[in-house]
Amino acid sequence: MADSSQPIASSSVLETRIDPTSARFEANMRFMADLMSQVHNEEEKIREGGGQKAIESQRAKGRLAARERINLLADQGSFFELSIYAAHGMYEEWGGAPAAGVITGLARIHTRLAMIIANDATVKAGAFFPMTAKKVIRAQNIAIENRIPTIYLVDSAGVFLPLQEDVFPDTDDFGRVFRNNAVMSAMGISQIAAIMGMCVAGGGYLPVMCDHVLMTDGSGLFLAGPALVQAAIGQKISAEELGGAAMHSAISGTVDFRTPNDEACIERIRSIIEKWGYRRQSPWDRKKPAPPALAAEEIYGIYDASPARPYDMKEILARIVDASTFDEYKPEYGKTLICGYARIGGFAVGIVANQKLHAQATDHEGHKRVEFGGVLYTESAEKAARFIMDCNQNLIPLVFFHDVNGFMVGRDAEWSGIIKAGAKMVNAVSNSIVPKIVVIIGGSFGAGHYAMCGKAYDPRFVFAWPTARYAVMSGDSAAGTLVEIKLKQLERSGKQLSEDEKKELYESVKRTYDEQTDPRYGAARLWIDKVIDPMESRDAITQALEAAALNPDVPEFKVGVLQT
Repeated sequence: MADSSQPIASSSVLETRIDPTSARFEANMRFMADLMSQVHNEEEKIREGGGQKAIESQRAKGRLAARERINLLADQGSFFELSIYAAHGMYEEWGGAPAAGVITGLARIHTRLAMIIANDATVKAGAFFPMTAKKVIRAQNIAIENRIPTIYLVDSAGVFLPLQEDVFPDTDDFGRVFRNNAVMSAMGISQIAAIMGMCVAGGGYLPVMCDHVLMTDGSGLFLAGPALVQAAIGQKISAEELGGAAMHSAISGTVDFRTPNDEACIERIRSIIEKWGYRRQSPWDRKKPAPPALAAEEIYGIYDASPARPYDMKEILARIVDASTFDEYKPEYGKTLICGYARIGGFAVGIVANQKLHAQATDHEGHKRVEFGGVLYTESAEKAARFIMDCNQNLIPLVFFHDVNGFMVGRDAEWSGIIKAGAKMVNAVSNSIVPKIVVIIGGSFGAGHYAMCGKAYDPRFVFAWPTARYAVMSGDSAAGTLVEIKLKQLERSGKQLSEDEKKELYESVKRTYDEQTDPRYGAARLWIDKVIDPMESRDAITQALEAAALNPDVPEFKVGVLQT
């Protein structure tokens, strides 16, 4: 790869200096392959939902399992699942809630991109846990931001009553789902709901607030089921007469299409979508994609999680961007942050990526210094702020690659105006109006996470490699800090710990903190939309850009007061 200390020609092809036969490369390959195997095995377990017995119970009712429905609805091989780790490791006292009891993701239906939201009735009858509502709302928010047509496959018993206080009242709880239905409809975002099982209580509003309502025979749609009706008003009535497909099709007029079974219902959905018209084209530039000149599988060997062995982020980019071609912006300035223009999946993008190699720099007084890879300095933050504003000025979507320890600290950093420079970068990120996509490769710590367009800064999508670490600070730093505070507290009370006790305390704190920085912990809480295979980074970014391309509306770009 070209020496980062030398100017790089415009439209330069990123070269490589990787030796795939080196011991380090091979060790990294094995580490990443083992980690991905663990992730794939976990995901397969999650896809089992409530288990084979619950799936067989669903089939005994003449219904398909949620994933079988999606396989029929989506064009073959097109389903891009999101948030599969939602609720992972949570609600264990209730037997768990794999994937939060709802499956969400992007898919092609007759080649048209759509968001699919499907209740999994094998998980507590499709009941809404707190994270179920949040997962549905996250999928709806993605659809709103990107103007993605949305298909709901409804099969749910409603709110999970033992946890109703955490599902019912707040702005990111159950009621927000129906509010979003109304907002999406007003925005012209097409919505289709298919009732393919139970749809009861407040959940009954979801399908009826969509553009099209389909219902299969044997399903039920009512605000109160037969038992509650009898308890409330003393009326005895069957479920079918109260809210079956025949009644809603012929008497209430609530259902647009009545179908005999799941297969016929899904075929009807596909038929409706096939006839939709097209909206305005997006302003984001796209040309015919060109595959990278270098092999994606080599990413496994390039990435190194060890702080003692920094890697070259340009080697990663060379295996993601089209034709491995990259126009680097200010390559000789602020070298711990890489900025530049490229294409991914044919889309023009601006890239902001943390460089993990250490760099030589010269300050304003002519003094030489070493800048540590993965750290944001005044120069790198200023460069990024200007670059992000340029991308907004020229309507170029932004992709952020995170492996950031945070901002530089200390006297020299403070005297150089690190806080002002960081504020400029945060301002530019906050007010950016082009689509922003985040890929967390390694660390994403502290204020560096914010400046690199963390979750709070409205990225359209947040992806993470299984090597990602996501927290205020690393496990080592946090454990050292927390243990030091604990020791001082004990000393004030007259207690002393032995070296072995100190070590045990340190390891205990570090274990807890490391667990919380794991990307699967973040994905369980919807801070991350998808944990991706590093080799699939290019495909995931392309999917996100294709989704963003459905929204042609771009507001005026304005920033507030910039610190100078």
